[in-house]
Amino acid sequence: MIDFKQKKRVVVKVGTSTLTHKTGKLNIRRVEQLVKTLADLQNAGKQIVLVSSGAIGLGMSKIGLTTRPKDTPMKQACAAVGQCELMYLYDKLFADYSLTVAQVLLTKYILIEDRRKNVENALERLLEYNVIPIVNENDTVAIDELELEVGENDSLAAMVAGIAKADLLIIMTDIDGLYDKDPRKFENACLIPLVENINGEIRDCAGGAGTALGTGGMATKIRAAEIAVESGVDMVIMNGDKPKKLYDLFENKPVGTLFTTRK
Repeated sequence: MIDFKQKKRVVVKVGTSTLTHKTGKLNIRRVEQLVKTLADLQNAGKQIVLVSSGAIGLGMSKIGLTTRPKDTPMKQACAAVGQCELMYLYDKLFADYSLTVAQVLLTKYILIEDRRKNVENALERLLEYNVIPIVNENDTVAIDELELEVGENDSLAAMVAGIAKADLLIIMTDIDGLYDKDPRKFENACLIPLVENINGEIRDCAGGAGTALGTGGMATKIRAAEIAVESGVDMVIMNGDKPKKLYDLFENKPVGTLFTTRK
């Protein structure tokens, strides 16, 4: 099995469901626990890259909207306001542990074109100086990405993991991992602890379009796993409700679902 203790460079992706309450407001206690845990792991010798969603949601709250806007200009406006809030939050919380963060806004077009090398160089230098990059899609200008289904930051995180030459990608979400069927509908659903081959059966477990797990849910995470594994990066899906479970993972205790590059 994989020895997670030996995984040094780690990309952690957190979704809006991890960062906020059902009301859409910031889950302050959880975010503080997440930052404290990541800071401790960094101090223990890990190199952390954080891919964080939540800009549009935080922008909505700051502007005073109660429902997610449908038109692109308003989404862009919320993203612009929310990015300020998001970075202020992370900068303040990580500073409490004497750690420096950097904002890295990307679009998929940058990641798949010649400028990809520039991203790689920037991330490498930040990590060299013990800075934690906070990565998000540049939703203020990335119109095409805004119109895609929710959850595309999963794919972004997988791309970043490959570019950063990470040892591990961790996607923290609102479910314990990949199940053989939707656990919200079936009490007898079983967690799949290990996936060594992403095939049709695994994709079926994630659900198709229109299912609870498939739309902006597990389906995008399976796609992220495919991207990560193709880049030689192992990936774990785990529940983000208790960030301290990250300690269990790095102590090689069973956590979530592991997608491994090893056959």
